[in-house]
Amino acid sequence: MPHITVQMYPGRSDEIKAKLAKVLAETASRELGREIEHFSVSIEDVPQDEWTDKVYKKITDPDNKDVFVRPGY
Repeated sequence: MPHITVQMYPGRSDEIKAKLAKVLAETASRELGREIEHFSVSIEDVPQDEWTDKVYKKITDPDNKDVFVRPGY
């Protein structure tokens, strides 16, 4: 607890993903006042042709109260 999931288009290296995961875990740890050992981060590559169904429809749904920052596109 807690777990952070990032969904994005494929194409970034494992090195970049690892850096992002570390920064997200460190930031969440600081903001939530918990030790970093309590956090996990996964990164899911979602192909562009699957983005609308797997991600876009959920994150732009105004009734989805789980999304706190919505995209501006």
